[in-house]
Amino acid sequence: MITASLYFLQEKILFLPTTLEQNYQFEFNYNFEELNFETSDGAKLNALHFKIENPKGIILYFHGNAGDLSRWGTIAEFFVEKKYDVLIMDYRSYGKSTGKLSEKAFYNDAQLFYDYLLKHYDEPEITLYGRSLGTGIATYLASKNKPKQLILESPYYSMVDVGKSRFPFLPVEMLLKYKFPTFKFVKNVSCPITMVHGTNDDIVPFNSAKKLFEVAPKTQAKFITVEGAGHNNLIEFETYRNGIENSLK
Repeated sequence: MITASLYFLQEKILFLPTTLEQNYQFEFNYNFEELNFETSDGAKLNALHFKIENPKGIILYFHGNAGDLSRWGTIAEFFVEKKYDVLIMDYRSYGKSTGKLSEKAFYNDAQLFYDYLLKHYDEPEITLYGRSLGTGIATYLASKNKPKQLILESPYYSMVDVGKSRFPFLPVEMLLKYKFPTFKFVKNVSCPITMVHGTNDDIVPFNSAKKLFEVAPKTQAKFITVEGAGHNNLIEFETYRNGIENSLK
């Protein structure tokens, strides 16, 4: 029963979206433009593009597995405060976004937004930032393009690796439709990589991130250990804030 539940309910376990009415009005502390893209398969993707005067660059941010842009937009303002433009999208079925979920769709949708940025920014101005679920997507994108840098908050070796830590008694690799093999993508990333992870993370194991770091190109990757931090409170730690500040100089 547990095995069957994991297979048939895995999308409900992995993805925890909240939805918004299409007429929902976002409110934030910084100026932003709301974007709506339609994909070739008919999905509609909603995003926020924060813009400031004379930005240091642009951060393309891929958020975690829960919530929607009404929450994540507020989190993104942390980076706007550091004088960066920020583009953050809601995945399919999150917020106002629609469409059928699949691992391939995550990657294709990410590239769609990257291509949008290439029309408005020079590629060396683009920083890719992934948080939790979004780290696999951001790493895939970095492996296919030439951004300025890649920043990964609470990254994982692969979704299979995370699943094995949660369900060690099950054949997770056979059951999971969403593999997100970050360890494969990171080997083909040519830009600087910063990984940040808390030692007390009970969602994505700290050791999963360390395994990822071990296979990353050593000449451009660094790992920031945040002692005592969990999965959702890294921003409360000076080690995290200083690390991000140094990466975004």
